[in-house]
Amino acid sequence: MKLSDMTTGKKGIVVGFFNCEQKYRRKLLRMGILKGVEFTFVRKAPLGDPIEIKICGCSVSLRKEEAEVLNVKEI
Repeated sequence: MKLSDMTTGKKGIVVGFFNCEQKYRRKLLRMGILKGVEFTFVRKAPLGDPIEIKICGCSVSLRKEEAEVLNVKEI
């Protein structure tokens, strides 16, 4: 499932990346969004953009388009 499809308060694991540019993938990796890392979906803005997740003790905000490249699994 895509990160943008999750709901508030759910926990998940990053499974991988859907088709995305190498440059953007490196950006996500530098932010700590790695395959196998657990995160908590904190909130989504009223219009769906941005999306906030808590990962490795830090809050990270992603645009909706950016969140759609993350393949995640709900736990």
